[in-house]
Amino acid sequence: MAPYLDCISQGVGTIMASYSSWNGHQLHAHRFLLTEVLKDKLGFKGFVISDWEALDRLSKPLGSNYRRCVSTAVNAGTDMVMVGQKHREFVKDLIFLAESGEIPMTRIDDAVERILRVKFVAGLFEYPFADRSLLDIVGSKLHRELAREVVRKSLVLLKNGKDPKKPLLPLDRSAKKILVAGTHADDLGYQCGGWTIAWNGMSGRITIGTTILDAIKEAIGEETEVIYEKNPSPDTLASQDISYAIVAVGEDPYAEFTGDNPELVIPFNGADIISSVADKIPTLVVLISGRPLVIEPWLLKKIDGLIAAWLPGTEGEGITDVIFGDYDF
Repeated sequence: MAPYLDCISQGVGTIMASYSSWNGHQLHAHRFLLTEVLKDKLGFKGFVISDWEALDRLSKPLGSNYRRCVSTAVNAGTDMVMVGQKHREFVKDLIFLAESGEIPMTRIDDAVERILRVKFVAGLFEYPFADRSLLDIVGSKLHRELAREVVRKSLVLLKNGKDPKKPLLPLDRSAKKILVAGTHADDLGYQCGGWTIAWNGMSGRITIGTTILDAIKEAIGEETEVIYEKNPSPDTLASQDISYAIVAVGEDPYAEFTGDNPELVIPFNGADIISSVADKIPTLVVLISGRPLVIEPWLLKKIDGLIAAWLPGTEGEGITDVIFGDYDF
């Protein structure tokens, strides 16, 4: 709870209610949590916004008795509502509920005050529209350098060498030959995750950016040969002159419930790829995910290095900045 309490004390402007329930009581209808705890006890001065079409979920069958859903949510403390296709019905029902007194005008006034306060603080009345002249700098070199820095600073080193006295990192950028493998080594879409370009994200070169493979090729010495195979063949793994391997594996992009995963294992046979490579070659694993994934102890023993890179986005060079020793973890 501490980070959430800090956000409130520092004046966060908006909080979204969750689709979920607490003790069997849906949060969009939970006056105790939204009003008595969040607003009254914790002193939240911003506004509570609903999740997308969340009011429809307050009744069964879904979306039935919509007027009752509106009354329940607003009286519970929801100040702004994302209503989707029912915007006309919502306005009509809200007016009726306010005029009939089922939703007190004090509740309406409180919601309006909270919304306007946030808009005034944000300067939306002085500057209601975005400055289109700034579009030219979106994705500029400065922006990408900042994104690259964010990647560097977000990496988490989980293992560095089977023997603490013999660390794998930093990697030798002048090695004669290296292997790059894994489903996520050359895929911008996987690096970016969900809510990128499309709701659930996509795979492939979905935008301008640098994959991990691109970044490795840029970072190594001119004499170093890079072999890239998503799932290396037995012949490749039998090679005696590969100094080390970088294996990038992880999740496919997802958003919301489409990412539900009861097991949290590495998809796309990621564990098998890691295992086959680590059996033959000193291996650094770069894990690309928006949440923790499971690496079993038997597999962890095999690998020489492990980095949680989370979702590094378009700037794969933020990873190579660190693994080749230009920056520390």
